[in-house]
Amino acid sequence: MLVNKIESHSSSYQSNQLSKEEQLQQLMEEYGDMVMRLAYTYLKQREVAEDISQEVFISCYKNLETFQNNSTYKTWLYRITVNKCKDYFRSWSYKNIRYQDLFRSVFKSGDKSVESNVVDKENQEMIFEQVLSLPIKFREVIILHYYEELSINEISILLEINSNTVKTRLHRGRHLLGSFLKEWQTYES
Repeated sequence: MLVNKIESHSSSYQSNQLSKEEQLQQLMEEYGDMVMRLAYTYLKQREVAEDISQEVFISCYKNLETFQNNSTYKTWLYRITVNKCKDYFRSWSYKNIRYQDLFRSVFKSGDKSVESNVVDKENQEMIFEQVLSLPIKFREVIILHYYEELSINEISILLEINSNTVKTRLHRGRHLLGSFLKEWQTYES
C-alpha cells in the first residue's frame, strides 16, 4: 500500500505534462524543508545549508529529464543533498574558514512550566550538539535514522553502503552518545 502511494506520488510530478518549472516548484514545496534540515545537520551552519539547498534544487532542475524513477524523488533529493554536503566538506571554504554552530531550538509552548520547557530545551540542544560533534560517518546515520526517520535499508541505498555497515555505524554512534550521556548524568548529579 505504501509502495503504491509512493509510486503514484512520484509519478504525479511527471503526469499532466507539467513544465520543468512546475515540477521543480512542487518538489521544492514538498521537500524544501527536508533538504534544508538535512543540509543543516551535516554542515552546522544555517547560511551554508541554505546555499546547499539552493544548489540541490538547481541540480534537480538541470537533471529533471534524466530522472528515471529508479527511486522516489525524496530519495533522489536526499542523495543530491548528501553529495553536495560532502562536496562542501572537500571544498576550500570549508577547510579554510572556521565555522560556528548556529542551531537553537524554539520554545514549545504547552502545559509544561517555563522551567520545565527551559530544561527540556537545554537537554535537546545538548543532545543534538553531541550528535553534531560525532564523526560524520556516525552523525549521518544517526540523523537519517532518528531525525529523518529513514529505515536502515533506505539509508543503505542513500549512502551507497551495505546495510550491515549502517547497523554498525548506528550501534557505534549510539555507544558514543551513550558514553557522553552517562558522563553528563554523573556530572549533573
